[in-house]
Amino acid sequence: MKLSNRILNMGFSPIRKLAPYAAEAKKKGRKVYHLNIGQPDVLTPDIFFKAISNFKENVLKYTESQGMDELQESFIEYYKKWGTEFTKDELLITNGGSEAIMLTFMTLCDPGDEILSPEPFYTNYNGFAQVASAKMVPYLTKAEEGFHLPPKEVIESKITDKTRALMISNPGNPTGTVYTAEELRMLGDIAKEHDLFLIADEVYREFVYDGLKYTSALTLKDIEDRVIIVDSISKRYSACGARIGLVASKNKIFIHNVMKLCQSRLCVPTVEQIGAAALKDTPESYFVETRKEYQKRRDILMDGLKKIPGVVCQKPKGAFYIVAKLPVADAEDFAKYLLTEFSKDGKTIMVAPAEGFYATPGLGKDEVRISYCLNCDDLKDAMSILKVAIGEYQKSRK
Repeated sequence: MKLSNRILNMGFSPIRKLAPYAAEAKKKGRKVYHLNIGQPDVLTPDIFFKAISNFKENVLKYTESQGMDELQESFIEYYKKWGTEFTKDELLITNGGSEAIMLTFMTLCDPGDEILSPEPFYTNYNGFAQVASAKMVPYLTKAEEGFHLPPKEVIESKITDKTRALMISNPGNPTGTVYTAEELRMLGDIAKEHDLFLIADEVYREFVYDGLKYTSALTLKDIEDRVIIVDSISKRYSACGARIGLVASKNKIFIHNVMKLCQSRLCVPTVEQIGAAALKDTPESYFVETRKEYQKRRDILMDGLKKIPGVVCQKPKGAFYIVAKLPVADAEDFAKYLLTEFSKDGKTIMVAPAEGFYATPGLGKDEVRISYCLNCDDLKDAMSILKVAIGEYQKSRK
């Protein structure tokens, strides 16, 4: 019996595919520091859980396919502070930001169509595109330039008659890059001049450091009918397990057609929507303290990486990831080594090989993405482990 070419050609997530090795390491009694995944340990606002505990119904019913009124209104209120007034027919609640991206690709793309994105990019974009029978087309950004966008003509050189949209993650996953207002303006101009959509994955919007100013794609008022916002409560409120996301656009025709796909999957889970709707009352102090904590963790990570000979990286300005070039020939082999052959005082670390964050074959082979979601003490310990592990690995592979 035959499986589809779509699924056979689809790769496993480089973030999660080493999970069996980690599970085995834990079975052997090793402590594994997870630097491979963006799972915050910052506390989820208690109002989320209180709203769920106060929810009393005799029957747990379906909700509307577009999402519950209360949750749509909660998101509308949130976006007002970013200078945009959405209406309910301009946004749809989704099963996390992941479904929002997948539904967007399926709505925009016919088989063989293309989405342009700077690489490295969030690895699951590739999988989402494959589900839509589309293709991610990369243009390179460089660590020595802080992974900022190349000149306009470089991006335009990738545009073909199959190109349907430009896409960015801002702040960037996996790079932590925060794009400038000028970069957003450039993308807006390209979208306008070439009749394209601009998909902005802004799930890390609240995580910008060093007093840097954040520019949302929502500020591009002259192309607001081309801007598609993908969002999620997962990282902003440390609520990854709730799986509540959103797709929003002033292009009501686009939203109207995404609704067909929302109806086909019926609805988003009711109880999680109840909790998420209450998050509009989260005080601003929550975000202020969370930013301070992640900036402190970032600085600990950078300090540790600088002490390891041969490591090359730039200080990220947002999100909670960094892409680092290691003094190893094969980062995936090194990542497996950490989980199968190495331990220091009964402890090891798990990283995400960065090759899977590139679409161009051969790039990122000696790079890893590191998440700094761990608490400060664990991060310091993880960095000391990484330093020893690289030295031991280099000896073992000679």
